[in-house]
Amino acid sequence: AGLKNLFIETVGMQNDFYHHLYEQLRPYVFEKNEALAENPANRSILEGWAKEDARYAIALATETQLGMTINARNLELMLRRLAASPLAEARLYSEKLYAATRDIAPSLIRYTQATDYDLLTRRNLREFCKTYAPEKKNLPPEGVRLLWSTPDADTKALAALLFASSVWNYDHCLKQAKRMDLRDAKALFKTVFENIQAYDAVLRELENVDLQFELTVSASCFAQLKRHRMSTIISQDYDPALGVTVPPAIRAIGKQKEFKEIMRRTNDAYFQIQKKLPLAAVYVLTNAHRKRVLMKLNARELYHLSRMRVDAHAQWDIRKLSEKMLKQSSKVMPLTLTMACGKDGFPALRHKIFPRK
Repeated sequence: AGLKNLFIETVGMQNDFYHHLYEQLRPYVFEKNEALAENPANRSILEGWAKEDARYAIALATETQLGMTINARNLELMLRRLAASPLAEARLYSEKLYAATRDIAPSLIRYTQATDYDLLTRRNLREFCKTYAPEKKNLPPEGVRLLWSTPDADTKALAALLFASSVWNYDHCLKQAKRMDLRDAKALFKTVFENIQAYDAVLRELENVDLQFELTVSASCFAQLKRHRMSTIISQDYDPALGVTVPPAIRAIGKQKEFKEIMRRTNDAYFQIQKKLPLAAVYVLTNAHRKRVLMKLNARELYHLSRMRVDAHAQWDIRKLSEKMLKQSSKVMPLTLTMACGKDGFPALRHKIFPRK
């Protein structure tokens, strides 16, 4: 159908533009980070930053290497899920992975074939959802939207802290937490955080309050976000209607127009492929393309996310996302998130909260 040639030509165009971008971004990054560039040891870091932004132009079809440590139970589940995938690549990978591991522990890796539950559930859900499709395509939402949080989250967190450090039942702890005035509530949270350092995980009691977000993220951002496996992450397919994320450095070097043209031509190829091979079309989209994500995490997990991703050393895309998540979360549970920040901002925040420490 000519789609193979279209796919190869589009990916080739993206790759050529990647190399062009890198050659333009490299001197920009070195000039912007002049102090770091003075030390030859930082050369690979700075070149990595340039490549990081240039990669927004390349396809999701780009191959990579993977190292994996997995136990038998999870391997069995992975094999079964991959075998049920509508993507031929995933099914082939399931076969190859099984062939490489089946003789290691044959008594443990037994149920590797796709079940009707694995095969049909998602497919049937998609068919059911078509009945409720909106008349007009949803407009791209804000990148970060807090959908829900535990009501009276600070009070619930206080109750959990009282429960863990007493012999009272939860009803009494919640009653006492509700009776606290703001001064006493702040005092209790200060006791919690008084000796904390940037590398410390916050107390487990903070897992009792939750937040749910709708996020619109680039493929590059999602690749980092999904590493936070303790949260619940549910994602949709990549959708050209959600637009693309343009790295600020690409704007700074005046390549935004060329970047957008590459994205336009990529979208044209996507829609042509989608008409005949809808499952394969997404492969031609780029790391700049976006998807919607539903993410639920508790306050303790948000602390971990913030320490890593709000930090100045974090990649700019996920840092921007995490900053917005933290800002919105702090409005609904300000006391619980008293010490939530990136590692680089921790000393200043600690001095602000505990000036005598």
